[in-house]
Amino acid sequence: MELRLLKYFLEAANELSVTRAAKRLHIPQPSLSKQLGILEHEVGRKLYVRENYGIRLTNDGILFRKRAQEIIDLEEKTLAELAGTDQNTITGTVYIGAGETAGVSYIGRVLRELRREYSGINYRMISGDFEDVAEKLGKGLIDFGLFVGKANLSDYDHISLPYADRWGAIVRDDDELAERESVSPDDLRGRELLFSHQAHTHGEFSEWLGFRSDELNITGTHNLAYNASIMVREGLGILITIEGIVNTGGKSGLKFIPLEPEIKAGLVLAWKKDAILSKAAQKFRQNLKASFSES
Repeated sequence: MELRLLKYFLEAANELSVTRAAKRLHIPQPSLSKQLGILEHEVGRKLYVRENYGIRLTNDGILFRKRAQEIIDLEEKTLAELAGTDQNTITGTVYIGAGETAGVSYIGRVLRELRREYSGINYRMISGDFEDVAEKLGKGLIDFGLFVGKANLSDYDHISLPYADRWGAIVRDDDELAERESVSPDDLRGRELLFSHQAHTHGEFSEWLGFRSDELNITGTHNLAYNASIMVREGLGILITIEGIVNTGGKSGLKFIPLEPEIKAGLVLAWKKDAILSKAAQKFRQNLKASFSES
């Protein structure tokens, strides 16, 4: 299966139009259609169907787009790593996957200092929840995964960062809880709640709650706290999340209230055991460890 065909398919899948994809690729539309037909023959599945104003991916096509993108991303990462193997310089891209956490700022400070020393080192941040980041790390699509809270990292080497996220509730500033200094488990009984995926599935919150989570009135879950905060503004509930990833200052109309007893979730940076990291990735890991003593 040629990488060229995968790139052709991804262009058509992203545009949802063979005609528009052909224009972007600067090739005749009939030629692109023929190449996509060859790809479907090799795969043995129908990847898309034509409609009046473009194309629609089949279920097989949706899965194939995801895998094709991973293959192209891995090609890009491999070429970047090989480009950075010059013995006299350190260049290349550091690939980091991370969930939503204000602790990314710690990573940012290390990258800033690293780039001051090695201007040829770049970085690529990829956001996702635990499953997304772990999957990409396992497939070699990223060098490092930044995980929040309790996580099974038996398949990885890892280091704990000197930083912890604090859990709390985000409410509208006209909510009765907005006057509180903290929120207890009993304060959440009977209230409509919005949960991040990591809050609902990780152990810290369940241990804090003291009763079964199915006794709560969970009306919505999300992967992006920003979107959930909009739901809070619209009066759809209280958001349980970590501090610092949603704007609750100024005229936001929102307030963050810490949970009591306090819950803090540590941050862990992980990488595959026995992974062969690029020089740029090795240097990032080295500088990250060195920053511990400085902080």
